[in-house]
Amino acid sequence: MDHRVEYDSLGAVQVPVELLYGAQTRRAELNFPISGWRMPKAFLAALARLKRAAAFVNRDLGLLPPDIAVLIAAAAGEILAGAHDASFPLDVFQTGSATSTNMNMNEVIANRAIQLAGGTIGSKFPVHPNDHVNLGQSSNDLTPTACHIAAAVEIENTLLPAIEELRFELHSQIPRFGQVVKIGRTHLQDAVPIRMGQVFFGYSGQVEGAVERLAAARNRLLPLALGGTAVGTGLNAHPDFARMVIAAIAEETGLAFTETGNHFAAQAAMDEFVGLAGALKAAALSLAKIANDIRFLASGPRCGLGELTLPSRQPGSSIMPGKINPVMCEALMQAAAFAVGSEAGTAYAASILSNFELALAWPYASWQVLETIRVLAGAARQFALKAVAGLEADAPRCAEMCERSLAMCTSLAPVIGYDRAAVIAKAAAESGRTIRETALEMSGLSASELDRLLDPAIMTGNE
Repeated sequence: MDHRVEYDSLGAVQVPVELLYGAQTRRAELNFPISGWRMPKAFLAALARLKRAAAFVNRDLGLLPPDIAVLIAAAAGEILAGAHDASFPLDVFQTGSATSTNMNMNEVIANRAIQLAGGTIGSKFPVHPNDHVNLGQSSNDLTPTACHIAAAVEIENTLLPAIEELRFELHSQIPRFGQVVKIGRTHLQDAVPIRMGQVFFGYSGQVEGAVERLAAARNRLLPLALGGTAVGTGLNAHPDFARMVIAAIAEETGLAFTETGNHFAAQAAMDEFVGLAGALKAAALSLAKIANDIRFLASGPRCGLGELTLPSRQPGSSIMPGKINPVMCEALMQAAAFAVGSEAGTAYAASILSNFELALAWPYASWQVLETIRVLAGAARQFALKAVAGLEADAPRCAEMCERSLAMCTSLAPVIGYDRAAVIAKAAAESGRTIRETALEMSGLSASELDRLLDPAIMTGNE
């Protein structure tokens, strides 16, 4: 591989000639070959978006020559469009402020701008990575800003639409299953009847709650740290710089980003990001609960509960012919496990690496949160399309289970008393007969009265 020589404050560095990054990026690449996990594309896109907006704002403030601003913006726009990915090699496990990645972005933009101007790559002329691309910025305010922007955009454009799609599919089953009466279960034991439509109304409500919590967590990301520079004091930044850049970002994204009212808190801690990780975990656990319920309700097909039928998506066994597994449920549940671990890691890192004036877990936290958003969105959408949309309820099986349940005696208690109803339930359990059969002998009630009292549909209310 051919190399060119670039320089930073520590001296000369050999850089692969075909890549756009410079000396500081190369040092970081050699220092941190740890996980192979690169910084998330959503984070890099947010950073490029910030650099482009900053160039135009600095031009408008009279701080940057217009031709330099145009070159920077053009290079940043290419990165935002997905170009030059190979020039962003840095590992997630790096300096906690993501200074390495900020300088990676500065160097790539500067070198690409130099190319566009017909200059010599690596010369830092006519575009300098620090003096021009990083003007008015510090990694310490830019990194949390990029993390907030990336997460808010991904929640808005990726996760919420996917979860809303799942909510729609769950809600669509309510009228389809509205007349299917099944036995309820509490403590994994038989309980009184419930309509399958009511069950799915509950699932839909769970997802609606998850959407509300995620939207609230997204909104807490909207105040941005930009403008605080090194420690929150705003040193070396024009007083109007942050406000103008953030206004441009808000217009581009359609999200109501604002400058934080407390730069010191915004840079010294990661509270909103930890809160987002918690909201992601809560949403994931809601989805996992729903997937697990459906998995059990569809267990069988002959020796399980069998009240639901999942669509067959793929053969389930390499040894048992004809076996079909609830693979979409399992995939979503594993995605939820990832979210649980992500929240724990983000919270721990934020705690031990938030010292004095700067939180130092941003690269790791951004990777965890943005990966969780991506994984949950993909799993929720596939679960909606490949599992929920094709569900069927087995009404005869549900009716059979209701008739066999000892919990049916609950509706007798107001008429014959709790104790007599309990005796009937015990006798039915010991004899293997149904509550209806046992009550006809022991309750003193007529067959017509028992038909009315033991009608499972009546027990489910009017919903």
